[in-house]
Amino acid sequence: MTKETKDNLNKKDTKETANTSDKNPEVIELTNDIKRIRADFENYRKRTELDIESARRNGGDAMILKLLPVIDTLERAISHIPSDIAENSWVKGVSSVAKNLNKTLKSIDVVRIDAKPGQEFNPELHYAVQVDEDASGEHEIISEELQAGYMRNGVVLRHTMVKVTRK
Repeated sequence: MTKETKDNLNKKDTKETANTSDKNPEVIELTNDIKRIRADFENYRKRTELDIESARRNGGDAMILKLLPVIDTLERAISHIPSDIAENSWVKGVSSVAKNLNKTLKSIDVVRIDAKPGQEFNPELHYAVQVDEDASGEHEIISEELQAGYMRNGVVLRHTMVKVTRK
């Protein structure tokens, strides 16, 4: 076959396909099916990417939650250091480890929830584990922070445990 003949046949096939697709409902239906499948696949791909990102984020949150008790223990130990050994190099090293852990938490957008005495109790951020039953008033106020709470990217990882009174 010559090149001219091939070109003529290709043009003829293209015209027939165009005419057939205009008239043949089966071709139209198959074309629509292909478009739907492409759209479904694209949605699946996007959903999978979101799921992977969510799993990565939640996995990080789980790891952070496992580290928080260690940080609590270090902070508790540092707050109870006897004054006669406060300048000991070992004590300073432990304090430095706690500071580095807190700096690392900040670098991954983990922040401590503010819960100072006198601040209004917020059930979205605070968890009341003790309530002063003798106090009276309309507003619940934090009287003491018992355990630090943390947030990551605006989401509470662990509520701050507090003692509450009324004013």
